[in-house]
Amino acid sequence: MNKTILILLILIAILSCKTEKPTEIIVIGTLHKPEPNFNSEILFNILESVKPDFILEELDSSFFTSNFRHKNISDSNESMASEKYIEKYPTAKLRPYEFEGRNEYRINIGSRPTDGLTTKLIDSLNKVGLLSETEAIIHNKYKALLEPLIELASKSPENFNNPSADSICEERQYYQYKMLTRITNKRNEFATRFHTKPNGEKISYRDGYQLAGDFWDLRNKTMAKNIMRISEQNQGKKIVVLCGFMHRYYILSELRKLTEDKNVILKEFYEK
Repeated sequence: MNKTILILLILIAILSCKTEKPTEIIVIGTLHKPEPNFNSEILFNILESVKPDFILEELDSSFFTSNFRHKNISDSNESMASEKYIEKYPTAKLRPYEFEGRNEYRINIGSRPTDGLTTKLIDSLNKVGLLSETEAIIHNKYKALLEPLIELASKSPENFNNPSADSICEERQYYQYKMLTRITNKRNEFATRFHTKPNGEKISYRDGYQLAGDFWDLRNKTMAKNIMRISEQNQGKKIVVLCGFMHRYYILSELRKLTEDKNVILKEFYEK
């Protein structure tokens, strides 16, 4: 009798897991600032069509009150659209998922502003013909990859929220943080130019740029883990993740790994 009851309980548990409502995660790549093809009203309309229970923003906790409302509503599309949505649908909730203290962290380790200084120096070397043929090919490819992204970003949101756009973003970021380092790690100009960090230590452009690439990985992986933590705390809910569309490919890639054995569905905002 005890064995029969145990088997029945196991079967009930298995069946209940299968019928449990899945968590839906919809990652929406955005443009942070209003443009004719993408503004807060367009984003609000997308949110209203999806009807999320949670909206996750690319901000850290410092931007929110203790009850997860914006301390200040910025002029970003995400803040304005999500605030309008919460006002209309007060049962919906906002949550931050960004790497905590992102900007301060980058400044303190020296990856900023050395990242921008490094790319400017590469550009200058290329313009005056000082890069080798191989180096010039890498840099020209890096610059060329921005053009299709600019074109996609001028169209409707579906155009920069799909696997094709994600693959272009991924290739562009690969060139930025992996291929350009083939130039910075080889050429002496990047080892002999320095930036002084807030603590007074000097860091070379070469080392600072390497840290910038490392942080690109760390930041995106951390954001994906934060998204998963929130989704696991709110199983069965519909969760919209708002991110700059250049992050979308990385976040989705990480979420696919993290949700592999979980009752989670990853969807596009235009999928029913």
